[in-house]
Amino acid sequence: MVTKQFIGSANEADEADLRRADSLAREIFSDVANKWALLIIEALGERTLRFSELRDEVEGISHKMLTQNLRMLERNGLAERKVHPTVPPRVEYTLTEPGQALRATVDLICGWTHQYFGHIEAARRGFDA
Repeated sequence: MVTKQFIGSANEADEADLRRADSLAREIFSDVANKWALLIIEALGERTLRFSELRDEVEGISHKMLTQNLRMLERNGLAERKVHPTVPPRVEYTLTEPGQALRATVDLICGWTHQYFGHIEAARRGFDA
């Protein structure tokens, strides 16, 4: 028979898990909700690119910003870095399964933007007038 004490601690554990998940969600969103991370995710798409290829794909990004964002994506398990033992070393990046899922979400947001582009521009014109 399950006691009330056990049920209470199970509910508390579930609530603690939800709080940790919410906190993690806010942290990850804060990490990836910047223009460079989103552009890198889009540039990688379903392919594997070398660092220099990524830098060429993401127009205007500095070496430092690309490095910082790739490390953040790798830390969060959204991108993988593979180093090939050549001289000089060849480093390639690809999105992981969670990174691909995030990319699909970003694509939905871009679709939303295209769908409501006219509405957003009209609202801004009205607001700024």
